[in-house]
This record gives sequence, structure tokens and C-alpha cells, in this order.
Amino acid sequence: MSTSDILKEIHQLPLNEKLFLIEKALKGILRQNYIQQMTIAAEELGNEYKTNSELTAFSNLDWEDFYETR
Repeated sequence: MSTSDILKEIHQLPLNEKLFLIEKALKGILRQNYIQQMTIAAEELGNEYKTNSELTAFSNLDWEDFYETR
């Protein structure tokens, strides 16, 4: 189905169904955009988190035993 066919079908829908379709499409686009932005940000900061000593200071304690004091 081509874009023009889809638009013709949408044009024939009642207003409430058009609005529902627009809402779902917009939410999907915004969600996809958000995921892409978060993925890019995570990739850009990934190396920083691995190498910056201020961000990795506590990772030295990862293999230490933890004892709760009471």
C-alpha cells in the first residue's frame, strides 16, 4: 500500500478515528526519538564512565565483601 493510498483511507475515517490514529502515530514517533536520543547519549558517555577515575572510584569496592553493622 502506498502513502497516497494510506492517506486516502485515513481521509475516509470519522474524526474520532483520525484523532486516535494521529495520537498513536505521534506517541510512537516520540517514543522512537526518545530511545534514539538515549542510545546516543549512552554511547557517548560509555567510555567516560569506564575511564573517568571520579566516576569509577567506588568500582574498586565491587569485589569487596559487604558486612552490615548492627
